[in-house]
Amino acid sequence: MNGAEGLLRSLVRSGVEVCFANPGTSEMHFVAALDRADGMRAVLGLFEGVVTGMADGYARMAEKPPVTLLHLGPGLTNGLANLHNARRASSPIVNVVGDHAITHAQYDAPLASDIAGFARPVSSWLHSSTSAATVGADAARAVQAARQAPGQIATLVLPADVAWLDGADVAEPLPVVGPTPVADSTVDRVIDQLRRVAAKGERVGVLMRGAALTERGLRAAGRIAAATGARLMCDTFAPRLQRGAGRVAVERLPYFAEQLVESLATLDHLVLVGAKPPVSFFGYPGKPGWCTAPHTTITYLSHAHEDGVGALEAVATVFDDAKAKVTELELPDEPSGALDQFTIGRIVARYLPDGAIVSDEGATNSLGPALALATARPHDHLSLTGGSIGQGLPVAGGAAVACPDRKVVCLHGDGGAMYTVQSLWTQARENLDVTTVIFSNRAYAILRVELARTGAKELLVEGDTKALSMFDLSNPDIDWVSLARGMGVEAIRVETVEDFSAAFADAMRQSGPRLIEAVI
Repeated sequence: MNGAEGLLRSLVRSGVEVCFANPGTSEMHFVAALDRADGMRAVLGLFEGVVTGMADGYARMAEKPPVTLLHLGPGLTNGLANLHNARRASSPIVNVVGDHAITHAQYDAPLASDIAGFARPVSSWLHSSTSAATVGADAARAVQAARQAPGQIATLVLPADVAWLDGADVAEPLPVVGPTPVADSTVDRVIDQLRRVAAKGERVGVLMRGAALTERGLRAAGRIAAATGARLMCDTFAPRLQRGAGRVAVERLPYFAEQLVESLATLDHLVLVGAKPPVSFFGYPGKPGWCTAPHTTITYLSHAHEDGVGALEAVATVFDDAKAKVTELELPDEPSGALDQFTIGRIVARYLPDGAIVSDEGATNSLGPALALATARPHDHLSLTGGSIGQGLPVAGGAAVACPDRKVVCLHGDGGAMYTVQSLWTQARENLDVTTVIFSNRAYAILRVELARTGAKELLVEGDTKALSMFDLSNPDIDWVSLARGMGVEAIRVETVEDFSAAFADAMRQSGPRLIEAVI
């Protein structure tokens, strides 16, 4: 058995079932091994940012790592933006990055590069295999590292000769390091604090992240809120949030710094569950970066690597009489008027089926759907965690691979979607049940907003169009229908509420990839 086959079989033995790949010459023996090792699904992406973004979406929903296959340093760097997002999402991912044969490294061939240097900023675990005899064990260690709470990126560099040489073994899985239990003393301290807060009528917020934003954590947090009046909150871009009817509602923090400061200003206490203290996304002239008020006491119930769900449930046990308030189903009526983010949001909420997954990179058009979906049928909401645009399409595809029986809806701005438009081809090839809604405003609209917020707009010369042209996506207009159809995805352009409603309702009744370009 050669090293590539030993690596692949060891990954399967450790529970890895899907490989998102964009291979090159150095990875040919790994590719060949796919036909000799059962249990690994191979999904081709036409750009490495699609590969890594799909791995992120899969990991968030499957709650276990996939493997990516990337070609040397350039292939890895093409995928770095969505590995950055995946790292911020705490998504468990194993990267296998092909490298030149060890014997060839001395020649400094054209594709030679510092793979470890590229990988290190996005990898919690990094190793280069040196022998076919040990590569299976390396694979098991990589999976173990990826699954370490709360989820990490592990990168294994695979030299070509390690892959082609014989002598490999299949390694047994290594124990998974789960979340660390929160100390009883920490739980007791937070319980005492919440009791004092309730007695004094002080205002408290509970900011949650990770598994705390799924069913068990939300139920426990809901009981705490019912007993203490606490506000339940999550980051603006939480990796995964379960929303809709039957779920405990959580308030998403505002994006803009001044709104975030205002939102948090009244809190006397802030309890963090797997989250960090809120800060602004960017530094702005004259605007705050640290957004919690000076008088607010910050308490950690759990850190990201700890069992926040168990800690919430332990706190909730002292409030036995409290009952969590859950969201009632309230579907919007069919809207009328102009086609915009708010009418689109109401239509999406009206027709979204039970158990759907929403991959949201709507940017300036996310508010309308977010408001409408609050009382829609139960669904999972996936956000742009690291702020590097071009995540929404591949995350949707990866979620569809992880959950083939659930409808996936991708809400995407036209500018960001062009970063990973190749995702549509993979959706068609794999027949993924993804409906993509493109908010076609022909602009990087968020950057127009940021231009004014940073103060740079004051520097524009009156009548000058060079700066503003950097945010403009017209001349020529992007033809999303042609792009989608050219990659095998059924597509339609709509300009009215009535047409969008008909197109979206039809997509929800059908299976397979669809794209709706909403001209707004």
